Order: sequence, then structure tokens, then C-alpha cells
Amino acid sequence: MGTLVKICGITNIADGLAAAEAGADMIGLMLYEQSPRYISVEKAVEIARALPPHVVKVGVFANPTEELVMRAISEVGVTLLQFHGDETPAFCRQFAAMTMKAFRIRDESSLEALPNYATDAYLLDAYSKSGLGGTGEKFNWDLAVEAQKFGKPIFLAGGLTPENVAEAVRQVRPFGVDVSSGVESAPGQKDHAKVKAFIQAVKAV
Repeated sequence: MGTLVKICGITNIADGLAAAEAGADMIGLMLYEQSPRYISVEKAVEIARALPPHVVKVGVFANPTEELVMRAISEVGVTLLQFHGDETPAFCRQFAAMTMKAFRIRDESSLEALPNYATDAYLLDAYSKSGLGGTGEKFNWDLAVEAQKFGKPIFLAGGLTPENVAEAVRQVRPFGVDVSSGVESAPGQKDHAKVKAFIQAVKAV
């Protein structure tokens, strides 16, 4: 099986359908109010309903309430929960859905927290002072290779673009790659040509 592609921060139906048509395996719906790509649960429902059933709908959260997560599962139909904040291992484990914990990687010590989380996968993103993901910054991919020793599927994020993602896939061999700002014309607005080029670059490796 090839590397999965997750297009994150989808804010409208047109961008979601373009990503699905281009071959995206997963779509990220940002349910974190402080993100420039935030959408309401109601908007997420609209987008999710328009997507083909084979595309995995991912709810992206940072320090959410239990109620918000439950609504995303029951109303939006997300089947993978991505936690980007300071959620505890116990918080992540309590829901009846697959889970992925995101870690902001600064150096080797950033990997120490990974084994504390019994989530289904780990997402490795670049540490940035400017925000929790979607910043377009990358980190040392050797650390992503090292993270595979923990035995969980690794999703690689942070600064990926249509130009560098093939190199990233060859070097890291991740289970999946995650892109947001690298395929945008503006925050929350996907450039459909870039989305297509990104997915084609991953699938060609």
C-alpha cells in the first residue's frame, strides 16, 4: 500500500471535492476555533456529506471539550480524531473512534512523549511559535524516521509542498502525509492545481 494523503484544513465543499477527485485518502476538518481554517460543526456536516464515502473524514481538535468531539463523531461522521493540543493520553483514549495525536517536533527530546499515547497513529509536525500546525515550517525528517521505532503509523506534516513531498516520502516512508498551507492560495483556500500536484507526487513514489 502506498503512502496515504491527508489534505487538511478544508473549509468548503468545492475544495473537499477537488481533493477527493485528485485522489486524497483523507480530509481534515478543523474544529479548533483559533485556527484560520476553523469551521463550525454545521459547516463540517455539509462538507462531509458532499464527500465520497471512501474518503476518511478527520476531525482536527486542540484542547476540545468532550461534547465537541462527540458531536463531530455523531453529527459530522468523523472516523478519525486528530488531537493537536495538550490532551492527556486518557482524554484521547475515551472516544469510540480511531485517534491520532499530533506532536510538535523541535528536536530529539520531542519524541519522548510519543510512547505515553496509545493512539492509533502519531502525526509529527514542525514546532512553531506562530501556531499549532498549518504554519508551513518543516523539521528534521530524520526524527520522523526515528519515531517509527515506537511501532505506530507515522503521519508526516510540516512544510510539505508539491515540490518536496516526494523526497519526504522517499526519506521517511511514512504511513501518511498531511498538508494544509503547502497547497493553499490563502489560509483556508486550497489551490486545486497544487492539491493535484501534491497527490500525484506522493502516489508516484
